Amino acid sequence: MIKIGVIGLPGQWSTEVLADAVQEKTGFRLVIDMQQVWLDLETGCLYFQDYNLCEFDALIVKKIGATYSPNALDRLELLRIAEQAGVRVFSPALNILRLIDRLSCTVTLRNHDIPMPPTTLTEDVDAALATVRAYESAVFKPLYSTKARGMFVLDADTPETEMRQQIEAFQDSHPMMYIQQKLALPGQDLGMVFLGGEYIGAYARVSQSDAWNTTIHSGGAYAAYQASKALIDLAYRAQKPFGMDFTTVDVAESEIGPIVFEVSAFGGFRGVKEGIGLNAAELYVDYAMKALE
Repeated sequence: MIKIGVIGLPGQWSTEVLADAVQEKTGFRLVIDMQQVWLDLETGCLYFQDYNLCEFDALIVKKIGATYSPNALDRLELLRIAEQAGVRVFSPALNILRLIDRLSCTVTLRNHDIPMPPTTLTEDVDAALATVRAYESAVFKPLYSTKARGMFVLDADTPETEMRQQIEAFQDSHPMMYIQQKLALPGQDLGMVFLGGEYIGAYARVSQSDAWNTTIHSGGAYAAYQASKALIDLAYRAQKPFGMDFTTVDVAESEIGPIVFEVSAFGGFRGVKEGIGLNAAELYVDYAMKALE
């Protein structure tokens, strides 16, 4: 019997549907909470409950934690022990590591000439002030976050004293400030989905409110979308350097042309279901089973 474990958040929809799909295909089901995993370096064993994960055929990573944080990087390092023991990890730990940190993802995209919104990185408050003035409207983004959590918009017409206070408050928690120009978008952005580097479809996240972002967390809704060849080619180029087994590329058609915001470390199953009409969990497990042959 092939033994595939699902690393995720117990009780969360995407984790559970993936575990269900694994059980349907293999007869084995185990959801692994990385918070309860421990490593014995002396023996090279990586334990969860009574299981040595180094004895599994594969591990599929759906979520490494409830939030993105430097702690998530530590958890991924543990999975490298399983990989060294011959366990196939989907997606490879080092590949996910490069996407958890927004700065790492951005630098890779920029080095591959992927169009992105104008972006500034700085630890200097005065430089951040000058950036907001130059951008007219700027989005401050934590280096570790999903679904726009922790982000805020700052406009150049904000009184300077208030602007400085907001920037300093942000920097208290985020020393390296990631500042991106807020561009005019057509009320939606796109999730371009790839499995094993192959494009399987796209969905739109459509704003349902006056929120500045379209995330589901902020009230957005998924919708079907037929992407042009140009957009598909752009998303393909964006995800290729990361070598992910399953990922979503966040793309938007902006006032300056098509842009990429980020490549996802894990990809969204619900958007695939509601926007494209496909069962991403089943597709992913079929892909993993074929890779293990």
